[in-house]
Amino acid sequence: GLLHLEIIQERLEREFDLDLITTAPSVIYKIHLRYPDINGEKVLHIHSPAEMPDPVKIESMEEPWIKATIMTPDEYLGAVLDLCTQKRGIQKELSYVGDRAMLVYRLPLNEIVYDFYDRLKSCSRGYASFDWAMDGYEESQLVKLTIMVNGEPVDALSFITHKTRAESRGRAICAK
Repeated sequence: GLLHLEIIQERLEREFDLDLITTAPSVIYKIHLRYPDINGEKVLHIHSPAEMPDPVKIESMEEPWIKATIMTPDEYLGAVLDLCTQKRGIQKELSYVGDRAMLVYRLPLNEIVYDFYDRLKSCSRGYASFDWAMDGYEESQLVKLTIMVNGEPVDALSFITHKTRAESRGRAICAK
């Protein structure tokens, strides 16, 4: 998790006098082009923001979604529901198994790959369990956020995010 990442980063910085910047993991997006590209493809599967075509050429973008099943004690249900809502989740089911609540949510994969599990364990004091499976792709309003240093774009700091989260995530990266 993120704790181990911070420990490794701290040791590398201290022992080898390195200045490290960790980048966020990414997922595979589907880009539907207005017109076929040079290879005749109308749908691109991109793995990194550097592969993203010019926005003028894009007809629509799709991001992968998952079906998540979360089991949590009843007392932490509110915090878990709040976390899933913050991550753009869509509640599908809420049921009880004894004194535990079982939630089924649809969540965008890019919202959970970075810190979802750590935050889930934190808000449930370690008592929540989390299982997920791919649930297809869904069209979304995605943008490429590029961080510039001295007026030059830095590909390692670029990422793809939902339009509503772009400003807050960009500010958080720049603050670090």
